[in-house]
Amino acid sequence: MDIKPVRAANDDRAALREIDGLMDAKPRTPEADRLDVLVTLVEAWERRHFPMDVPDAIEAIRFRMEQQNVTPKDREPFIGRSNRVYEVLSRKRSLTLPMIRRLHAGLGIPAESLLRQVEAESTTAW
Repeated sequence: MDIKPVRAANDDRAALREIDGLMDAKPRTPEADRLDVLVTLVEAWERRHFPMDVPDAIEAIRFRMEQQNVTPKDREPFIGRSNRVYEVLSRKRSLTLPMIRRLHAGLGIPAESLLRQVEAESTTAW
């Protein structure tokens, strides 16, 4: 198997073209092994050069609620009464740990996204 490291954008593009051609490879074949190695190399290079930040907590909540067609009334079990919902979503009130737990469990929002707001506020308080 002749594979080269992905060191630059042109290496990335070439590897992606080859990956595209290998997408239908049968499992446990040399082509599937090559696909696996190339994907690993491209992922590592892209993670290093195009890091993705965790979404903002409020944006993550809004996005998930929009995805699931959650009405303002449906938000209350996760955040609290309607006035509390509007305070949180307008950034006038912070998420509490119980809210974070309910949002994570009930809507499947990654806890890492929800905790990001709490961590940012605690570091700016000092």
